[in-house]
Amino acid sequence: MSTWLITGCSTGLGRALAESVIGAGHNAIVSARDVAKVADLADIAPDRVLAVALDVTDPQQVVSAAQQAEDRFGGVDVLVNNAGYGYRAAVEEGEDADVRILFDTHFFGAVAMIKAVLPGMRGRRSGAIVNISSIGAQLTPVGSGYYAAVKGAIEGMSGALRGELAPLGISVTAVEPGAFRTDFAGRSLTQSATVIDDYSDTAGQRRKENDTMDGNQAGDPAKAAAAIIAAVESGDPPGFLLLGPDALAAYRYVADARVAEIAKWEQLTAGTNFDT
Repeated sequence: MSTWLITGCSTGLGRALAESVIGAGHNAIVSARDVAKVADLADIAPDRVLAVALDVTDPQQVVSAAQQAEDRFGGVDVLVNNAGYGYRAAVEEGEDADVRILFDTHFFGAVAMIKAVLPGMRGRRSGAIVNISSIGAQLTPVGSGYYAAVKGAIEGMSGALRGELAPLGISVTAVEPGAFRTDFAGRSLTQSATVIDDYSDTAGQRRKENDTMDGNQAGDPAKAAAAIIAAVESGDPPGFLLLGPDALAAYRYVADARVAEIAKWEQLTAGTNFDT
């Protein structure tokens, strides 16, 4: 039995993961900004599940969640940074305040959670950190530049953190899901109030009013949750995990295109040293 702290458990992948972790017999700290939305999860196994109010952009709540985990279960074995939401806008359309909140939630909130649990993990010389990213970090689709940027930041940080923590017995995994049937493309999706007509054929096609993805995604959140648990419990968790055949195909497409572009410009790239 291990103790999992999962952020953003009210809906979607976070809820599916919480249900799977609880069903597997583990301890779980399930969290949401509105704790009432995860109270039913705590009712499943009150002796093993603690529901906490957690807004990852609130430093006091971050510290409190980690402390409650320590007090109730003796610490956190697995941290899953899942809290977040979608944001769509052409780069020029994005409002500064909205973009800062996006980064505060996805990136700085995740960093705060990591810092809150790492002292305990370091002390025990064991633990796992799972940071939920997105295949969008690789695809960088039009209209999702800011979302791709914040997930790219998560992945860059995760790679360095993995190297720092591996000698201490702590794993770090960045997870890139494809399209799963959650409310990510529905209720959880936000977008800029500013609309610039020149982007109607690019970023404009992905605005909520034009999007037909919601409710039609092929990915099963319960299977994604099972895959995350399997990776964490594998004994050698991956540094990077794709979820979904669409994510796998998209990643390979991007990788092949990047290799081809590198080859195309190789001579220019390699010709930048001082002449000898």
